[in-house]
Amino acid sequence: MEFKPPEQEISRFRTRVLWASVFVLVCFGLLVSRLYWLQVTRHDYYSTRAEDNRISLVPIVPNRGLIVDRNGVVLARNYSAYTLELTPSRIPNLDHTIDELAKLIDIQQKDRKRFKKLMEESRTFESLPLRNRLSDEEVARFIAQRFRFPGVDIKARLFRQYPEGELASHLLGYIGRINDREKKAIEDDETRAPNYRGTEHIGKSGLEQSYEEMLHGTTGFEQIEVDAGGRAVRSLSRTPPVPGDKLVLTVDSKLQKIAEDAFGSRRGALVAIEPGSGGVLALVSKPTFDPNLFVDGIDSQSWDALNTSLDHPLLQRAIYSSYPPGSTFKPFMALAALETGKRTAQQAISDPGYFWFAGHQFRDDKKGGHGSVDMVKSIVVSCDTYYYQLANDMGIDLIASFMGELGFGARTGIDINGESTGVLPSPAWKKRRFKTREMQKWYAGETISIGIGQGYNSYTMLQMAHAIATIAADGVMYKPHLVQYVQSSRDDKRRLIEPQPVKRLGYTTEHLATIKRAMVEVNKWGTGARAFANAGYTSAGKTGTAQVFSLKGADYKSHAVGERLRDHALFIAFAPAEDPKIALAVLVENGGFGAESAAPIARQVLDYYLLGKLPQGAAPEQPGAE
Repeated sequence: MEFKPPEQEISRFRTRVLWASVFVLVCFGLLVSRLYWLQVTRHDYYSTRAEDNRISLVPIVPNRGLIVDRNGVVLARNYSAYTLELTPSRIPNLDHTIDELAKLIDIQQKDRKRFKKLMEESRTFESLPLRNRLSDEEVARFIAQRFRFPGVDIKARLFRQYPEGELASHLLGYIGRINDREKKAIEDDETRAPNYRGTEHIGKSGLEQSYEEMLHGTTGFEQIEVDAGGRAVRSLSRTPPVPGDKLVLTVDSKLQKIAEDAFGSRRGALVAIEPGSGGVLALVSKPTFDPNLFVDGIDSQSWDALNTSLDHPLLQRAIYSSYPPGSTFKPFMALAALETGKRTAQQAISDPGYFWFAGHQFRDDKKGGHGSVDMVKSIVVSCDTYYYQLANDMGIDLIASFMGELGFGARTGIDINGESTGVLPSPAWKKRRFKTREMQKWYAGETISIGIGQGYNSYTMLQMAHAIATIAADGVMYKPHLVQYVQSSRDDKRRLIEPQPVKRLGYTTEHLATIKRAMVEVNKWGTGARAFANAGYTSAGKTGTAQVFSLKGADYKSHAVGERLRDHALFIAFAPAEDPKIALAVLVENGGFGAESAAPIARQVLDYYLLGKLPQGAAPEQPGAE
């Protein structure tokens, strides 16, 4: 065994003590510096985090605003109901849990399908409804067994309801659950994101979508103190939500129902407008659909039925679909001829029943022709030959310029989304529309068909109603609108949608009088006479029949072609003729002659609006009923 000198052992010991002391001091220094960084430098941050852990900020979703018609009839409202909700991330075996829940609560196969669809669309949501509108007995049964179902809870939620069902569904639209795309758009908008915390539904179409910001309201918040387990202990403060504003429409729901019923099972569209304000009285697209189906998430069976139907019930025909106007275009052509000096009202042609142009015969509907035809007669008997010649004399540029001023081929600016522009044909339009140089060229013969509302002409019923309402208002054009005023939920103040004229078309009074007189004669002894026989008011109208496909010289026989290849029926009108209160445009898809299919629908609408007369067979109104 080796012995070292004591001095050497003491020195080694002192060295070890020194290094140990240094180590301890360094560790202590690090500990102090870390403590300083946490307690002083990061004090505000961690104190806020600690407060957040103690206090939970819970959003309170506001009641969505009501939608009522011009007479106060409620078309969209809210109600509260219990919902069985699952948080998939907290449930280990989702299918087993749903099977067990089905033993307590009535859960249909459609509920399961809808839940799976919601999971696919809303993967980021924590809680998803499995069954809505639980009964009190179902709520009681679940609460007694709640301990068996972690991740499952019952919540009280507000639901949107459309009490009139399919009535006015296309203009009202519907709400649905916020999907991932909409959620991202909201989160990217710093001004919207805070107000949509907790909100799960949003307007998807119609007024529900166009007036989403006003209908949604302002989200409230509640500060809740929670324990370590995240359970609420007490409420610290509460900022109440502000309900959404109420929309009061220009639409008359009774008139809307009469118009929709008048179509029966036929497809088509109708738009009725107040000429003096632009307020839309009825906006019909048939067939309709039940917007209530979409509120909770539509089941796949109902969606397939709507989406695969040949009648396309989800298509908004009144503002999106465009159609050739047929002979309803003739009063506008006649006014253009007067205003541009291409014709006088007294100038007459001799109609042989056809019009020759460049070796091609354009035929009139009446074989042998109408004889001598002036402007008024051309409208009353709907003489094609008169308008073939007129279109040729005016030329496409002059026609396009005049019709463009009347709003054809442009969106009217109505206050719901989805409006299309239609097609106002012109050489410039054709150049944009087609790719090849040969197709881009405008041929003079194409102008001939434009004169009778065929060819490339294609307009929405909203544009047709807008144009005839402008004629009825002596050339004063108002922007169509569905909302009369917005009533604030904060102070009940009304924000009126002012009926400001868009523009005043300086038509000559004498020229307007000629067109109106001709349209009155249409309903007295012309093509609209049968539909308006014995009416208790003076009306002005014009029938139209539009081809769906080219006959290529062959005779048209409705019974020889398929139902969906038959002509479209159209009618435009305003009344009373001496002081118009309503103007409208009607289209019946594949309805044949306008006088037979579309004019009787217009008659029912005008009878009710002007006289309060119900169609034959309609249920009488109940005293005191809204």
